Amino acid sequence: MSFAGMSFWFWRIFQILTLIPTLGMLAWFVDFYNKQNLLTPRSILILFIVSVLGAAWALGTLFLYARARHSAKFVAFIDLLFVGAFIGAVYELRGIADADCSNWENNGSYSTDLGVFTVSGNRYGLNVDRQCAMLKASWAFGIMNIIFFFITAVLALLVHRHHRNDRDRVVVKREVHRSRHGHRSSSRSPRYSSHHSHSRRSYV
Repeated sequence: MSFAGMSFWFWRIFQILTLIPTLGMLAWFVDFYNKQNLLTPRSILILFIVSVLGAAWALGTLFLYARARHSAKFVAFIDLLFVGAFIGAVYELRGIADADCSNWENNGSYSTDLGVFTVSGNRYGLNVDRQCAMLKASWAFGIMNIIFFFITAVLALLVHRHHRNDRDRVVVKREVHRSRHGHRSSSRSPRYSSHHSHSRRSYV
């Protein structure tokens, strides 16, 4: 396998590792809205659909790489389509970018007896909005996959170029082999004909 092929595998695995958590978190929102008999917001639904299709495509081309490299130009074209799809999905969910999903707040008080004096004060804890954090993480993974799918599109074109060069080498080797074989047969044919004619003359 060429360096481009190994890099293609590497980035495909990265895509899968980021897309599976994304579609898992967004599936929670889709299920929540369905249970409430509400329509899933378009911003969530688009990114969810694109993530599902992207994960299926990444898995398919990863496990069927031997076939995918023969149509690497088509793979690169589909990857570029996913770049556009993720750009659209991230743009739809852009409102979550400015959301503050965590803050520090007072959640009680404490008192410690040190023998000579007592120390007391307020406790502070990190409060995280889970729904907000899940959406923001999904949005960030979407941005990452814009970059990842663009990289794999470029690598697929390199795989296509490498595979085409390999085929050209095979064709050249076959032509050289055939020309050598034809030269040998042509060099032998006069000997055979002269021997045949000599035998005929001696017979007569």
